[in-house]
Amino acid sequence: MKKYSYIIIDDDAESILKTKTAASGFSELSFAASASNFQDGLNLVLEHKPALIFLEIEPRDLSSHLSLTFISELHRYFQDIPKIIITTDKKDSAFDAIQYGVFDYLLKPVAHIDLLKTVLKLKKANLESKSSDLTEEQPSIVIDNANSVTIPQNIQKPLTICIKSYGDYRYLNAEDICYFQADNNSTDIYLNTGEMITAFKTLKHFESVLTYPFIRIHNSYVINRNYISRIHSGNSICYIKNSTKKIPFSKTYRANVEQIIADFAAGNYLEV
Repeated sequence: MKKYSYIIIDDDAESILKTKTAASGFSELSFAASASNFQDGLNLVLEHKPALIFLEIEPRDLSSHLSLTFISELHRYFQDIPKIIITTDKKDSAFDAIQYGVFDYLLKPVAHIDLLKTVLKLKKANLESKSSDLTEEQPSIVIDNANSVTIPQNIQKPLTICIKSYGDYRYLNAEDICYFQADNNSTDIYLNTGEMITAFKTLKHFESVLTYPFIRIHNSYVINRNYISRIHSGNSICYIKNSTKKIPFSKTYRANVEQIIADFAAGNYLEV
């Protein structure tokens, strides 16, 4: 029988205990550790590499910094991240959680029957994975009136963002985007060429569908970490490469900026 190790990340000690108690009723689930804040939770995941993470995204203690951005952070370190099971007492963030590709969304306190459904889904996913490993993946064929083009679907392609408006399709390479700036109910997208394009979606929408290296640092800005040339903590400002643009960051998102600084330091890095 396959075992699934799990970590619980929740700022409420009582909730951790209740989730652990519910999970103890399933021999397939093996408890590894628990944490009450973003950084401790991340450290535990990197250390234990669990199959599952039970994650609270609407904490009572805001200083815990628990949110869906925890999932984005995992993508920095894992090719395939653990399966995320959201455990919270509100339904409000269910749609946003789906955009992050979570495996399941359970309301607290976690009920036995709900967790049973999750375990059954895990087993089904495991069987389907084994089945696909035994079957050679066939490439799909894209055909038009002139040509037939074979495109292997298992090749990872760079993300393309399509800005659609009244039959007009504008295609952007995500890696060319420096930052997004909110403009009421629309969002201005700034490219590394200096060009600006407006999309009729809110900044919150882009934050919910994009993952690392795109990071929210202000109510009005989501920034591409790869285009940051300087961070001035005293003035709460980020500078953009090859640009005079200065982007402010707010106290609400200071933890995200600290993660960016830590990310730079974790690379091929020399501080003088």
